[in-house]
Amino acid sequence: MTDERLDVYDHSKGTTDWRLRYPQQLVDRLEWFQDLKLGLILHWGIYSLWDCCESWPLVPEDTWARPDSLKCWQDCGKDIEKFQKAYWNLNRSFNPEEFDPTSWAKAAKDAGFKYVNFTTKHHDGFCMWDTKTTDYRVTHSDCPHHTHPKADIARAVFDAFRAEGLAISCYFSKADWHTPHYWNPQWPANTRCHNYDRFEHPEIWDRFKAFTFAQLEELMSQYGPIDVLWLDGGQVGPPVSDIDMASIAKMARKHQPGLIIVDRVITGEFENVITPEHQIPDAPLDEPWESCLPMGQGWKYFKPDEQFKPLTKVLELIIETVSKGGNLLLGHGPTPQGTLQEAALERMKGLGAWLQVNGEAVYGTRAIAPYGEGARIRFTQKADKVYAFVFPQEGDKAGNEERLTIRSFVPKAGSKLTMLGVADALEWRNEQKGFSVMLPSRNAADAQLPVTLEFEPSTQA
Repeated sequence: MTDERLDVYDHSKGTTDWRLRYPQQLVDRLEWFQDLKLGLILHWGIYSLWDCCESWPLVPEDTWARPDSLKCWQDCGKDIEKFQKAYWNLNRSFNPEEFDPTSWAKAAKDAGFKYVNFTTKHHDGFCMWDTKTTDYRVTHSDCPHHTHPKADIARAVFDAFRAEGLAISCYFSKADWHTPHYWNPQWPANTRCHNYDRFEHPEIWDRFKAFTFAQLEELMSQYGPIDVLWLDGGQVGPPVSDIDMASIAKMARKHQPGLIIVDRVITGEFENVITPEHQIPDAPLDEPWESCLPMGQGWKYFKPDEQFKPLTKVLELIIETVSKGGNLLLGHGPTPQGTLQEAALERMKGLGAWLQVNGEAVYGTRAIAPYGEGARIRFTQKADKVYAFVFPQEGDKAGNEERLTIRSFVPKAGSKLTMLGVADALEWRNEQKGFSVMLPSRNAADAQLPVTLEFEPSTQA
C-alpha cells in the first residue's frame, strides 16, 4: 500500500463502523493508538510567564480570559493594545534555564504514560522549534533561551520522550494571531478568526496557507518519527477558513507514513480521533476518542501553589475513560524555569505505582457493555478476560474484608478469579443474578485506591 492511500476516505460508507471508512494501514494505526490509553499533554510556551491562561487573552472579544483579578492585565492598565504588545514581547523574557526534557520523559515513563503531546505552537504564534518561517521562535536571538544547549525545545522534548519509548503527538495550532497573514494589520482583529474575507483577499489567505504548510512540513520532515499530528484551532476550517487539509495530510503522511491526524472539532476525514475537552463522554463513542483533562486548574502553569486533583480523582478519570473505550490525555504545564511541578510529579509517582499493579486492565483494553455498575464498578475487556475496577466505599478502613456482588457477568464455571497484585485466587460464588466475591483486606493507604478483579466470563448475567 502506498502512503497516498492513507488519504483515501470513503464518504459513501456510513458511520456505524469507523473502520470501514479508512484504509487498513490507518485502521491498524488507530487500533494501536487506542491500545496506548494514557497520554501526557505538556502545555508550555511564553504564556507560562504570566498569570493569565494561554493565548486567549489576546482576543479582544474574549473578555472572559482577562478578568480584572489578573496581575498581568492590571499591569497593562487593562488596555488591550498594551496587553497585546506586552504579551507578544514575552519572547524576550522566556528563558527556562532548568529545562531538562530527559527528566520529564523519565517521570512520564515511570508514571505509565505511553505517549506525549507537546505544544509546538499555540494560537499566540510563538514557535517552540527552530522554524525558518518566522523570527517569532524560541531559537531566535530575541529569545534569551536561544543560547541554551537545548534551545530547540520541540526537538529536545521529542528526542527525550522517544528515547524512553513513548509515542509522539505533535500539537500545532492552525490559528496564528501573530502572523499578518492571519490577523492582518490593515483591519481590526476582534475575534479569534482571521480578520479579513479570504474570498476578497485570496492573496493574503494564500500566504497564510503557504506559511502554515511550511511550518508543518518542517515539523513532519525534520523532527524524527511523529505518530500523531494534533491540530488545534477549530476556527480554521472549511468553508470559511479552508487551508486545504488534503494537501497538508498528503505531505505529512509522505514524511510520516501511518500518521494519525487529529483535526479537532472539524469533523470528517482528517479528524481521525475525537477529542472531548474537560469532559468524559456519558457513553462510549463510535469513533476512536481521547478525553483531554488537566491535572491542575488549567492547561498551563499558573502559580506555585496551584491546586491539583488528588490521585484518587486522577485514577477515577482514567478508569471512567478506559471503561468507555477512550484514551485519556492528562495535562500539565511546566514552570517558566522549565521544570515540572512537585505536586504533578507526586501524582505521577502515585499513578505509576498503581499502574504497575493494575495496568493490565488499562492498556490494550476495549469497552464492554454495560461498562459499569452504579458508582463503584467499571469494566474493561481484553481477549477472553473481563476486568472489574472496584472503587472503595466511603469510610473504608484498613483491615476490612468485604463481600462484593457483581451482577453483569458470571465467571466461567470452575475458572479462577484474581485480584491484580494478589497472588492467590479469590473464592467466588454464583448468586441469583451475577456472582459475589470476598475482597481481601488491605493496608490503610491502599484501602483508598480502586482494585481490579480479573476473570474469564461465562455469559452476561
